[in-house]
Amino acid sequence: MLLEVYHYLLRLDNSRHIVRAMLRGLPAEALNWTPELPASADPMNSMAALAVHLAGAEQHWFSEVIGGAVPTRDRDAEFAYVANSAEEPLARLDAVAAASEAVLSQLTAEELDGEKRARDRMMPVRFIILHVIDHYALHIGHMQITYQLWNAGQAFQAPHWFERRTSREEQ
Repeated sequence: MLLEVYHYLLRLDNSRHIVRAMLRGLPAEALNWTPELPASADPMNSMAALAVHLAGAEQHWFSEVIGGAVPTRDRDAEFAYVANSAEEPLARLDAVAAASEAVLSQLTAEELDGEKRARDRMMPVRFIILHVIDHYALHIGHMQITYQLWNAGQAFQAPHWFERRTSREEQ
């Protein structure tokens, strides 16, 4: 495996770890909860829906776009998702993690330097990988705010940057 890909996978592992830690043990009511907003506001997504959306987006970009798998994603269903337990969305993240590693770990230097077609345009493979990493960061922030609102103002204590894993062997 290319060292660069190893570090991308480590960053993705850390992001999934934060999502897992945040959702683990929450009741279905918390997983599916969204704050009440004025009728004119854009709707917010539940933590469970965001976790399933992250898994769907990762699967789309890595397995379908980079890996060439047949598209199966239903983006609308991701946002409509209702969890019965934390195990359901976490199982999706775990399955996607394994599929992503299978695709990314096989990339050659030439493929990493290359482009893949996404919709109607060509996109650099590195951009796609970094986009997925950025996407996790964005929605982890959304999930942390929702967690804090659900939890009467008590924030989820995500690990500080210096507490995160520095190698995949530390999992």
